[in-house]
Amino acid sequence: MPASAPAMTDHTPRIPPLRRWSLQNRRRWLRLLLSVLILSVFTSTTTCPRCWGNAQDMLVNFVMNVAYSLGLWLSNGYSVDWLDGYVSWREEPVKRLLLTLLLSIGGSLLVVVIINFGLLVLYQGRPVEVLWSVAIWPRYVFPLGMAMMISLVLHSRSFLLSWREALVKNERLQKEMAQAEAETLRQQLDPHFMFNALNALTSLVEEEPKVAVRFIRQLSLVYRYVLDARGREVVPLQDELEFAESYLFLQRIRYGEALRVTMPSAAQVPADAVVPPLSLQLLIENALKHNVATASQPLQLRIELDPTGRRLRVVNSLRPRRVAPGESTGIGLPNLQGRYRHLTPEPVQVQRDDAEFRVTLPVLAIQG
Repeated sequence: MPASAPAMTDHTPRIPPLRRWSLQNRRRWLRLLLSVLILSVFTSTTTCPRCWGNAQDMLVNFVMNVAYSLGLWLSNGYSVDWLDGYVSWREEPVKRLLLTLLLSIGGSLLVVVIINFGLLVLYQGRPVEVLWSVAIWPRYVFPLGMAMMISLVLHSRSFLLSWREALVKNERLQKEMAQAEAETLRQQLDPHFMFNALNALTSLVEEEPKVAVRFIRQLSLVYRYVLDARGREVVPLQDELEFAESYLFLQRIRYGEALRVTMPSAAQVPADAVVPPLSLQLLIENALKHNVATASQPLQLRIELDPTGRRLRVVNSLRPRRVAPGESTGIGLPNLQGRYRHLTPEPVQVQRDDAEFRVTLPVLAIQG
């Protein structure tokens, strides 16, 4: 073996950025240029009958129509792209409509003035004052009418795409919520969970009747919450924390000193804070399922709120154990991340090191 071997290299062919951009946009620009060409030929041959007898006039008229069509299309097209990233039709329809009218009319008028400046002032040598003379106003009417047609097409397309995207997202969210509900109900109603709960209850009835009564109440609260949460996108964070308390009470009876938990106080929870239902149950269940917990080495579980009350962190000490086949489906956390993607652009953060496993959930706010 040589003292130093060449490093492994990735031989996967890579597309240069310029070429990749060209591949992504070539068809769009070809369609645009073809549309501009067809529109310019049509308007040139129908709006200036006297130009048929003069090749120079026909050429000037054609160039003007190309400039109008391309300038108006680009100004309206880029305004649509900019507005799509700034104001959503779905979230702020009135603001989007007003901005659409403002940018469409203002941008189109600017394009028309620039083109007429090039023709009348630079090409024909007329004074700048001609641009706002009453005699020139008819030159603005047809291009602005054309601009309104182009704007209507582009902004209508943007509205329809936004509407379709909202429908697709809603359908996907409903599917993911249904999967989450089914998975949660499967876990909560799992025979092993019920077997362990009844086993613990039997011991408590014989040894500590008062604790047994509380155990039954907490068990009923857990199942009531699971049923009530079905079909809801979000629930108050305070309700979710109270549910987690009930769920952890049942688990503490089973684990005893092998499970140690810290929870945030009610005073830390903002009044308008909401989260997807059963988020905490999923994370607590994962921690218990995937880690060893013994009295000598208890599982440390912390549920924390940041000082702003807008980040909820679930942290557990990491002592991995082998999970039996079929015990874990592996879809719980990805499903929770998918539900959050439909509610907020803020991601669910998952971090792991040698000592701890941490999941940070964005805390949403009720929209007033």
